[in-house]
Amino acid sequence: MYRKLFVSFIFASCSVLTFAKSTPIEISKAQSQTLIEIVDTLSNKHYRTLKVNNELSEKYFNNLLDNLDPSKSFFLQADIDNFDRYRFKLDERLKDGDLAPGYKIYNTYRSRVEKRLEQVIQSLENSDQHFNFSVDETIDLDRDENGTWFKTAAEADQYWRKRIKSSALNLVLSDKTEAEAKETLLRRYKNQLKRLDQQDQQDVFELLINSLTEIYDPHTSYFSPRSEENFTINMSLSLEGIGAVLQTEDEFTKVVRIVTAGPADKQGELKAADRIISVGQGEKGEMVDVVGWRLDEVVSKIRGPKDSVVRLEIIPSEAANDAETKLITITRNKVKLEEQAAKKAVFEVDDGTGTMIKLGVIDVPAFYLDFEGYRRREPDYKSTTNDVRRLLRELQAENVDGVILDLRNNGGGSLTEATLLTDLFIDAGPVVQIRETNQEISRRNRSRHKAVYRGPLVVMINRLSASASEIFAGAIQDYQRGLIVGTQSFGKGTVQTLTKVHEGQLKITESKFYRVSGDSTQHRGVIPDISLPQMIDPSEVGESTYDTALEWDQIHPVRHDRYIDFSNLLPMLESQHVKRAQQDADLQYIVDQYSLAKSYREQTELTLNKERRLEEKKEREGELLALENKRRKAKGEAVLATYEDLKKEEPEEEDQFSGSQIDTEDDALLIESGHILADYIRTQEKQRTALSYKIWNFNQ
Repeated sequence: MYRKLFVSFIFASCSVLTFAKSTPIEISKAQSQTLIEIVDTLSNKHYRTLKVNNELSEKYFNNLLDNLDPSKSFFLQADIDNFDRYRFKLDERLKDGDLAPGYKIYNTYRSRVEKRLEQVIQSLENSDQHFNFSVDETIDLDRDENGTWFKTAAEADQYWRKRIKSSALNLVLSDKTEAEAKETLLRRYKNQLKRLDQQDQQDVFELLINSLTEIYDPHTSYFSPRSEENFTINMSLSLEGIGAVLQTEDEFTKVVRIVTAGPADKQGELKAADRIISVGQGEKGEMVDVVGWRLDEVVSKIRGPKDSVVRLEIIPSEAANDAETKLITITRNKVKLEEQAAKKAVFEVDDGTGTMIKLGVIDVPAFYLDFEGYRRREPDYKSTTNDVRRLLRELQAENVDGVILDLRNNGGGSLTEATLLTDLFIDAGPVVQIRETNQEISRRNRSRHKAVYRGPLVVMINRLSASASEIFAGAIQDYQRGLIVGTQSFGKGTVQTLTKVHEGQLKITESKFYRVSGDSTQHRGVIPDISLPQMIDPSEVGESTYDTALEWDQIHPVRHDRYIDFSNLLPMLESQHVKRAQQDADLQYIVDQYSLAKSYREQTELTLNKERRLEEKKEREGELLALENKRRKAKGEAVLATYEDLKKEEPEEEDQFSGSQIDTEDDALLIESGHILADYIRTQEKQRTALSYKIWNFNQ
């Protein structure tokens, strides 16, 4: 009975509605010329050679449908059957600058969305209808991956009934009344309808073209004249905001990466894979729901003048469902070069025998270069290499026994700086190979000087270490100059260039990085010699999460030195690390947290019963409290009585991060890396002692 009532609630009186009839959008002559240029450029200049044939036509067809309707909730199977006549006929049309089938598919999509949103809006405006959250039913969470097109309108109506109910329940569980939840959803869907109506010829052409470029690889994309202008603004050094790289994923704005030393990084709560659902200005401004908004519109809400406040309501990446939200307050500012500069610290660890080992750590948040200072030949121009060289000399003056270079969360930057930084640790030799579209291989990026530092070295990486970071870490690993410790890196091993086309610009992948060993850094990234517990799910972040990412492969290695034979040393270091990790409360806490969050992400359905959801929430809070108390007991600390006590224990904003300091006390992964380096140093000393004894005994 309740189900019938709710279906009536959503779609009552549909027959008397008059739906908006938008004017069909078609390609212009200028866009047709642009398409011809893009297809020609992709065919001749992209690193991945794809023939414009039936196979590409089918891939484009499938990708367009997936981009338009990823949750398979607007089109019916009958629509897909109708479109199927285009499946193998798009290739020739593309070469002729003809996107008519794409526009027909888009215009049908637009019509379906308009009709659906009108239905949803009408139902939400009906004050006499109410949600029933006492019914035991669930909604499928895996439609993006495993869903099929609905065969009948009734099946689609049933899904949308549950979808709206789920959204309303999420809001109710976030302390809104049912009336407030309906009002929020009403604004959300009216905004989506408004934005759909505002889509113009440029927007649609860009969408259709990017459904093509994505087939080549995820980093190749087309910018319409308007998007080109926005891209220029976003790349400007004067841009003031929160310091986060964002992308659109389904209806949500997702955080890809936090810029080191930026406002969000300093605040400390916003993380990669979090989803932003509403934005508020100032301490008390209205929270504006941004679900379903275009990325540039969300960015414009988040961007603002220096020292102003923006509030973000997010769904944390580790949340069990979309009802678990969090409010974050960030003060906008510029990301200053001096705050992104490398910095150092000194700390000590016990080598396992009671002897304290003095270690230096250098945090390298980015590969930066002051191009103006470099061009003017200033002797002290700002760069990663110049700063690290100075810090290494300072650490050597402090008589450290070894150095840790921390590249965690370093998203890359200047290739030149990655090469020059490697030069500080190795003597002359190649650093990276670059293969172009024409298969020519360049090995010009070389180390050319004597090493500045020759002592024991550990390089820390994680899933957010990308591009230039992977070149440096890969070179250190191939030369066996130091140990790579952490988790598998991002896997961004391609290079893009911007090319002007008739209207707008094309960002195209033209080359690929390879290590001196011949291994690509693309897709696979750098695999650490010793793995630490991971905090970021590789299925959520990284190159391998993109369906069309260029594959990992190999080319011929180049001759290079090998400094240390780690083959016999690694098993012992790994064994010692595993033994410590099993006894270290903080490392086990990271493992347990990751495992629990992963179990939440693996849920395939969500209950729409309010009481059951509350029970599940209470269970999760109990699990989180148990994890924290397990850690506290192991460390001999007082346990917490309630989950509310745990929330009160979270550090305040000013305690989260200091741009001028390195946390060497509470960073369990850094401390363990120090122990690994100490084991390495101790083993080297034993080998030197044994060798000295053999030589002395021989001479006797």
